Amino acid sequence: MWVVRAINKLTAVAIAKTTKPGRYGDGGGLWLQVSQFGTKAWIFRFMINGKAREMGLGSIETFSLKEARERAREARQLVANGVDPIEKRASEKLANGAASAKLITFSEAASRYLKAHAAAWRNLKHADQWKNTLEAYAKPTIGSLGVADVETSHIVNVLEPIWTTKTETASRVRGRIEAILDWATARGFRTGENPARWRGHLDKLLPARGKITKVQHHAALPYGALPAFLEGVRASEYISARALEFTILTAARTGEAIGAKWPEFDLAQKIWTIPGDRMKSGRDHRVPLSDRAVQILDKLPRGSDQYVFPGAREGKPLSNMAMLEFLRGIDETSELTVHGFRSTFRDWAAEQTNFPRDVAEAALAHVIADKTEAAYRRGDALEKRRKLMNAWARYCTEKPREGKVISIGEAINA
Repeated sequence: MWVVRAINKLTAVAIAKTTKPGRYGDGGGLWLQVSQFGTKAWIFRFMINGKAREMGLGSIETFSLKEARERAREARQLVANGVDPIEKRASEKLANGAASAKLITFSEAASRYLKAHAAAWRNLKHADQWKNTLEAYAKPTIGSLGVADVETSHIVNVLEPIWTTKTETASRVRGRIEAILDWATARGFRTGENPARWRGHLDKLLPARGKITKVQHHAALPYGALPAFLEGVRASEYISARALEFTILTAARTGEAIGAKWPEFDLAQKIWTIPGDRMKSGRDHRVPLSDRAVQILDKLPRGSDQYVFPGAREGKPLSNMAMLEFLRGIDETSELTVHGFRSTFRDWAAEQTNFPRDVAEAALAHVIADKTEAAYRRGDALEKRRKLMNAWARYCTEKPREGKVISIGEAINA
């Protein structure tokens, strides 16, 4: 144990004048150390557990004589209590480092969340939508805020300006913020309830979506006008026209059709198998091809490009805007969308055929919401859907008589 004989032996004036290298004692274990380069620093020397130790207390440019004496006094108290001040400082440094590692901003948490889930995104467009909406709406308000400090008031400040004007976007932003905050909690960057949670929380502060906006359906062509419309499409030589007719005949989504690759097709069996990573459901989807759909494929050139509907740039598919631009070329005032033709198909199947509802839903690759029903329905009704899609193709090429209902039997035997 250090025995104090004399303390406060140094003076500020003497310290300033001292230039000779060496150590100069102030007492109580505090020493001024002057290096051969003229730098000056404080040293605390002590004995603990029978061992002599030295602890740096900082430069005189950082700590004055008075401050150095106070630091030495605190260190002496630790030694008196049997605590090694060097080891205590090291453990505190580790603890502070661990705490600092947990201090990340919301933007940093968002980036790490996106990176962690990159493999799960169905496509790059989906990942870009996450990134762009967060940067546009969340980052200005909470981007630089510590993810542990995000509270309900911050979430409301993000959502309120767009909740009634861009309700769908606002709802998605809320869900994305909630997912990021859940990730941050799971990783130990924050604690407590998620302030972006809707049910039982934000639903008490913001009006329900259904009360402030109506569902915006994709503009669809009435099925009665479809045969005449497709007659005009078939007259065009554009590849976007071929892609549009094929999309309509298969009731596919835009991304599924333009992203189609030749290896996905078995033309002998008249089956197109869309891999799960390109499906909204995340599962493989088999599409039965009608004769007209196969005919379209047969007439397409097969070069070195793997895509069935290649775009202007080599190795890239047709732009997801190409078919829409084709529609605008027919009538620039039209509000028709490519996705709307799925509604055209669904209306036709419901009103002009006797095919069961679940067969039409399967043709659209809709996920069964009822988990019990989904568990029992193990097949994909391929052959039933083949009959439906053949009937759809005939309707698209041969306008039926007014009020004519196509029965399952007629579809099978035609």
